[in-house]
Amino acid sequence: MTSTPQRLFVLFVLAVLMAASRAHVFDHFSPPDTTWATFFVAGFVLRGWGRWAFPALMVLAVAVDWYVISGQGIDFWSHYCVSPGYWCLVPAYGAMWAGGAWLRRHYVRANWDALGRLALAFVVSVLVCHLIAQGSFYWTSASVAEPTLAGWWKNYTDWLPPYLVTAGVYVAIAAAVQVAAERIGPALRSGRDPAAR
Repeated sequence: MTSTPQRLFVLFVLAVLMAASRAHVFDHFSPPDTTWATFFVAGFVLRGWGRWAFPALMVLAVAVDWYVISGQGIDFWSHYCVSPGYWCLVPAYGAMWAGGAWLRRHYVRANWDALGRLALAFVVSVLVCHLIAQGSFYWTSASVAEPTLAGWWKNYTDWLPPYLVTAGVYVAIAAAVQVAAERIGPALRSGRDPAAR
């Protein structure tokens, strides 16, 4: 069980990584956007905190977008990415959070079964998240002059692999940290425990 200070630390790290990558604060050296992975990992680690942590991360994501867009001297509401579908990012990111939360409910420890459930939860979450985020933009944005089912499908399949890979790399790193914590943590605790000697 993760303690409250540990979960607060994870939330802080996730928020900083998401804000920095979403805002591209390091210019050309910015890592790819961590947002999708952030919500997935948060859903896994912050079990029971969804009522306030999910809205807090959503507010942060919107605030970063507003900061970046207005920092370019562009009105937030007239930016290319801010269509009526922009608000569908709430259920889209909610799908990522739900995938992480589902994984946590079925998680006992790191093993091959858990890896299979991780892969399933992650892929389904990304498929749903992308369906909502990309679909809402495609069908509601004035940037798409004549939306068609074939055009939407091409757009969906063109953009799915890079989003899947980017989020997958971050989730794989988080999974490696989880495994390391499970393996190293008990060894460190037993090393400090005189009764274990």
